[in-house]
Amino acid sequence: MAITYQSPMKLNFITSNGFSNPTSLYPINTHFSFGFNLSSVSSKTQTHITIPEPEPVFTSVKSFAPATVANLGPGFDFLGCAVDGVGDFVTLRVDPNVKAGEVSISDISGAGNRLSKDPLSNCAGIAAISVMKMLNIQSVGLSISLEKGLPLGSGLGSSAASAAAAAVAVNEIFGRKLSVDDLVLAGLESETKVSGYHADNIAPSIMGGFVLVRSYDPLELIPLKFPFEKDLFFVLVNPEFEAPTKKMRAVLPSEVTMSHHIWNCSQAGALVAAILQGDSRGLGKALSSDKIVEPRRGPLIPGMEGVKKAALKAGAFGCTISGAGPTLVAVTDDEERGREIGERMVEAFMKEGNLKALAMVKKLDRVGARLVSSNS
Repeated sequence: MAITYQSPMKLNFITSNGFSNPTSLYPINTHFSFGFNLSSVSSKTQTHITIPEPEPVFTSVKSFAPATVANLGPGFDFLGCAVDGVGDFVTLRVDPNVKAGEVSISDISGAGNRLSKDPLSNCAGIAAISVMKMLNIQSVGLSISLEKGLPLGSGLGSSAASAAAAAVAVNEIFGRKLSVDDLVLAGLESETKVSGYHADNIAPSIMGGFVLVRSYDPLELIPLKFPFEKDLFFVLVNPEFEAPTKKMRAVLPSEVTMSHHIWNCSQAGALVAAILQGDSRGLGKALSSDKIVEPRRGPLIPGMEGVKKAALKAGAFGCTISGAGPTLVAVTDDEERGREIGERMVEAFMKEGNLKALAMVKKLDRVGARLVSSNS
C-alpha cells in the first residue's frame, strides 16, 4: 500500500503487512519502508489523501524518548538500539499566544542550556513542525518545554531523543493520528538538519529495541527482537569530553579495503544473529569487532583504547564507541557485573585519558518514545 500526503513534505509510504507491538503505543511493522520518490511507485497503487485537520484532544502532554546506542560496532549508520531509563522529556501545550500553525520553544532545561530556542534550528522544534505539517495543523499554536536528560555531543543520541519526544508529543496532543512510520520520518527530517541523514538513532528512539536500517533510498527499517527472557545490560560510560558528530564523521575514510569490508559485513551479520538469538556474549563479540570506524574515532577520545581493555578485562562481552562518542558502551548479561565493569572503565578513563567519567548500567528500552502524562 502506498499513501501520498498532499502536504509540503510530499512523502509517500510503502508498507508491508504489519502487526501490533504489545509493548508500544504505536503499531509497527516487522518490516516497513518509506519512499521519497513517487516515480518508484505504480500509479495504480497510489492513493491520494487529504488529511482533515484534527482538533487537540488535550491542552498539554508530556512525552519521553530514550537514549540510543548507534552503530553497535560494525553497524555504522545502519544498526542502533534504545536504552532504558535515560533520555529527554518534552512538555507540549496548546498556546493561544503562539501564532496558529506555528511552534514556540518556551524553555530548555537540563543539559541543553546551549541549545537555540529557534524552532527552525532546534531538533525538537523541527520535528514538531514536521508532524504539524503531516497533520495539516493550521488553527492552533503550540509551545514546547524541553528537558534535556542527555548531554550534548555524548554519543547517546541526544538530538534524536529531543526530536522523538517532540514528534510523539505533537501526535498525542492531536489524538495519535499518525503511525510510528510517520514519526520516524518527522524525526529524520530533524536529524538531517542537525546532525546528518542517518536513522540509527531516531528510529530506535521512537520504536524502541534494536533496529536495522535496511535501506536509505527508500528508507526501510526492520525491528530486531531481542528475546524477552534473555538478560542484556549496557554499561554506558560518559567522560567529561564532547565529541561533536560532524567532527567525528570528518575523520572517517572515504574508501575501505575489501578485506575490511568483508570483515565488517560478517561481524554485522553475526551481530544481527546474536540479537535475534538473545546471545549477549555473541553480541558483545561482534560489537567489539569494528575495523573501519572505531580505529579512526578511537584516537580522538582520550584513553579510549585503555578503557576498552579495562572493560574486557573486567568481564564485559564486548566494548565499543556509542555512536560518534565519546561515550563507550560495554555489554554483559549481569547487572552487578555491569556495575563492576563500569567502575573499572571510569578508573581507566582517569588513568589513561585524564578524564572524569560517569558510568550507568541500563537495560534495553523495548518501548521507545511514549506519552508520560496529559491534561484535558
